[in-house]
Order: sequence, then structure tokens, then C-alpha cells
Amino acid sequence: MAEKTRDGASLAPGPFPMGGPRPGRGGPGPGPGPLYLGPKEKPKNLRKTLFFLLRYLGRYKGLLSLIFVLVLVSSVITLLGPYLIGKAVDTMAGGAGQVQMDRLRVLLFLMLGLYLLGGLLTFLQNYWMIRISQNTVRNIRQDLFYHLQNLPLRFFDTRPHGEIMSRLTNDVENINTTLSQSVIQVFSSIITLAGSVGMMLYLSPLLTLLTLLTVPLGFWITSIVSRYTRQVFSAQQKELGNLNALVEESISGERVIKAYGRERPVVLQFETINKKLRRAGILSQIFSGLMGPLMNMINNLSFVIVSAVGGYFALQGYLGLGLIASFIQYSRHFMRPLNEVASQINMIQAAIAGAERVLEILEVAPESDGEKLLRPETVQGFVTFDKVVFGYERDRPVLQDVSLEARPGKTIALVGPTGAGKTTIINLLARFYDIDGGTIYVDGIPLSTIERETIRRSLGIVLQDTYLFSASIRENIRYGRLSATDAEVEEAARIAEADPFIRQLPQGYETVLTDDATNISQGQRQLLTIARAILADPAILILDEATSNVDTRTELHIQRALQRLRTGRTSFIIAHRLSTIRDADEIVVINQGRIVERGTHEELLSQKGFYFNLYAAQFRREAELRESENLVV
Repeated sequence: MAEKTRDGASLAPGPFPMGGPRPGRGGPGPGPGPLYLGPKEKPKNLRKTLFFLLRYLGRYKGLLSLIFVLVLVSSVITLLGPYLIGKAVDTMAGGAGQVQMDRLRVLLFLMLGLYLLGGLLTFLQNYWMIRISQNTVRNIRQDLFYHLQNLPLRFFDTRPHGEIMSRLTNDVENINTTLSQSVIQVFSSIITLAGSVGMMLYLSPLLTLLTLLTVPLGFWITSIVSRYTRQVFSAQQKELGNLNALVEESISGERVIKAYGRERPVVLQFETINKKLRRAGILSQIFSGLMGPLMNMINNLSFVIVSAVGGYFALQGYLGLGLIASFIQYSRHFMRPLNEVASQINMIQAAIAGAERVLEILEVAPESDGEKLLRPETVQGFVTFDKVVFGYERDRPVLQDVSLEARPGKTIALVGPTGAGKTTIINLLARFYDIDGGTIYVDGIPLSTIERETIRRSLGIVLQDTYLFSASIRENIRYGRLSATDAEVEEAARIAEADPFIRQLPQGYETVLTDDATNISQGQRQLLTIARAILADPAILILDEATSNVDTRTELHIQRALQRLRTGRTSFIIAHRLSTIRDADEIVVINQGRIVERGTHEELLSQKGFYFNLYAAQFRREAELRESENLVV
């Protein structure tokens, strides 16, 4: 069954009960991915993805150039080693005289110096490459997070939060691992490979030809592994994204899970995904573990061929022992880069897959106002909806032909059954979404021509679902206006009637709230959000069922605070408890996205229409509830 938003907009159905994670793409840490034997998946746009990475790396092109020079020098030093070893063997084979010993001593000290220098250069290039990779992923992560803050709410409505978190963390970390480990390795391997072939051709073209005979076999094995590499990581990141989304939603909804006794189904759901990851991990380790032994077998085959043929030529006097020793070392250097490149394929493909997923988000168009939009210095609060049409999905309108007016100092109450479209009206006024038809005016100016930041600064919003940050109470209230002084913060709390309970806390205004603010009650949390709205001093006040989650005593505090706050302001109130909106200047009744009635409380009751039925039904429920409470007592 399709899921519904609060206003009845349908979302695509997912395979997970309880609003669990939809299939998303997460990202693993370093290491090979699971074996996925499905259809071969090609990069969506490899060129674009590589250009995306190069654009970030280009900021450090000077240091990268230095690193590549160091890699080149250290690779040349590595290539000199086998040649000097061959000379040392020939020197020892020439006898044990003083000249030979002096020459051998020089060769040994030269090799020692070169290897020490090579080790130092390797350390420096790795150190600087790690710094570049860390700075690069920091920039990518920063840009991605900033971009997420500017995306429209439609983007978050259609994606599980855990999947987005996977892209911000795991996928970016895959890029970091590849940059810090694979870039230098691949570049060094290419130089070593080319240099080894050159030296082998210089020493013995015939032995070089025999060595190259095993290369096609190595490429064939590598191609078999790499054929599945990319979809392997896409599959793993997808499953890990599912797991992250499930964990994130389970932790966020732990209270609901326990309240409905759904622990067992959630555990079974986690176990199902976990089993998929386990199976994929076993297959992936078996598959990736074959690469090393197979490549070693090819190396040993090449070694046997070179040793046998070279030994025969040495016995015949065609080649010297030193040359054979050098050639064998170069053949090892030749095969080693092939092995290293093969071992880096998984990591590189994981980085490409991760970069593609990051790029997918960065290419989503941000919430943009366009050019030449208006920035009114003040907003008075005249609001008009003129035949507004809107749907969360283009072909399924939630609001149809909605028209209403609100003036400063007046209170408009929006009532109707769940899913009627009440909250959607507020979302449109705040420009969380853009309308599909009609026009919304603020002070006679089309809302679409006013900057989002400007209109949102003029709004004070108190939502049904309170959200407080993990910070002090003072800072949570100050979030309404960051420039507010401590005295202004405390004055806002007094107006909201939150000051008494705050001062009763051990640390008062400096009390730090937990992540979900469970160290204060629901009613107290609501009072803090109202204080935050008061501090913002908005021209337009939006109360989205602000008293629906509090007890009667707290509701009285809130109602008194809101009565003072609403003076001189345009106020929109959404409330299920119709008794709280009797004094509204106009009550707009919405059903199935259309305005069906409007008027004052008394006028609507006298009409005995939709509002009358809602009010009567609620009155009966409250009476039944009071009666049941009396029976319990």
C-alpha cells in the first residue's frame, strides 16, 4: 500500500514495513565488495565522474606535480637496483681479488644509499598524497553538505535519510581511500612496468619475449575479475545503504517501535538485510582471494621459463650470471605492477561508484530563487491565496482552487480531517514548495518574486513535531534570532511562559538538551519552540497544531502566550482541537484539498455543515473520554 504524507500525498510503496528503508545506495569502507552476478552495469558517465574528481584535485596541482616527480625518481631508483645486483654478481663471479672486493663494496654502498633515498622519497610522496586526499574529501564533503542544505524538500521526501547519510560518509570515504592509496600506486606501477620492459629488452630481447608470453593470461584473468567489479560495489553500497536507512529509522522511531511491540519484526528485517551482506561478503572474499594465487601462479610460470632458458644460455656461455640475475629481478618488477594494478581495481571502482553517487546529489538542482527577485525591507503580513493548485506529485493535486485572505492582526484557523491539505498551505506560504497553479501574494507581491530567505525571515513557525538542537536552552531559543541578547532571550521565554520551568532546572538557561530533548517534557519542548518564534518577532505567525501534544494545563500557558503574540500579526493556526480556535477571526474548513466552508465559529455552527459535524463528533469523543475516565476513577 502506498505511503501517505501528512496531507495525503502518496509516496512510492517500498518493500519495507513500518516505513523502513527503500533500496538506496550506501557505501562500504575500504576493501572488496560483494560478488554480484547480475547483469553487467557500466559506468553511467565515467568521463564526467573523472572530471568531477579532477576538478577537486586541480586545486593542488602544484603539490601533485611534485608528488609525481618524486614517484618518478623513486621508481627510477627501484629500477636501478636489479641492474646493480647483476653487476655485483658478475663482480663476485670474477674472483676474490682486492679490485673485485673494492668494486663490490662500492656497489653495495651505492645500492644502500639508493634504497635509503628511495624509502625517503616514498615516505614524502605518501605523506603529501594523504594530505591532498584528506583535503580533497573534506572539500567534497563540505560542498555536498552545503548542497544538501540548499536542496528543495521534494528531494528529501523521496529518499530515506540513511541512504543520504551513506553518500555523505561511506561514499566520500571510498574516494579518500583510493586517492590516498591507489593514485600513487597506479602511477608508480606504470613507470615501473615501462622501465622494466625497457631494461629487459636492453638485457635480452629473447628472454623478454618469453616473459611477455604470460602477459595475455594475466590480462584475461584480470578482465574476468574486473568485469563484475563495478556492479559488485554498487550492489554492496546499495545493501549497506538499506542497512543504514533501517538503523537510522529504527533509532529515530525506537519509542514507536516499543510502543507497538514491533521489536521482533524490526529485528527480522535487520537480519534479512544482514544475511544478504554476509552472503555477499563470503562470495566477495572468495572471489577476490583468487586473484592473488592466480597471479602468483602466472609469476612463477614466468620465473620458471626465464630461469630455465636463461640457465641454459648461461651454461652455453651466451649470457652471464649477472645478466640472468638482473633479468629475473626485472621480470619480477614487470609482473609486480600488473598484480598491483589488478589489486587496485576494486578500490578504484569503489571510488568511481562512490563519486558517481556523490555527483548524483550535487547535480540535483538546488532551491534557487533565480535572478532579480525582490527583497522587501519589511513584511506587513497581507497574505492572499488566489486559486492555488499544488501536488507533491504533479499528477496528484493535494490542493485545488484554494483562495483565502489574511490581514495583519487577524487570525485564520485551518481545520479539516487528516490529509485535507492544511499543512500544505503552510508549506507553500513558507515556500518549502512552489505551487503548480494560481498565485500567492504577500503584501500584494507575488510570493514567487520574493526571495525565500526574505519571506522566511518574516515567518514565525511552531510545528506540531517540535525540534530542538543538542545545545543549551538559551541557544535553542536564540536560534529564532542569532543576534539576540541574553535579556531578549529571557524576555521571549517569559512571554511564552517558559521562564518558570527553565529557572527550576539545575542549570537554568544553560541546561543542555539531549539529542531528542528527552530531559524535558513534550509540553516544555513546545513552550521553547514558541519562545523561539517570539524572539524572531515575525510579521506572520504559523502555528501547526501547536497545542495538540500538550496537557490541558500547559495548553493554557501556551494559549495565553499565543494570544499576546498574535496581537498585530497575521496568524495561521492549524488545530485538531476545535475548542482552541473559537476566537479565530475566520475559520477555513478544508476537505480533500478544497475549501468547503469559511466563517466564524458561530457562523459555521449555525450552518450545520461540515464544520458542525466535525465539532459535534469531537465533542462526543471528548465526552466519552471524560466518562471513561470517571469510570476508571
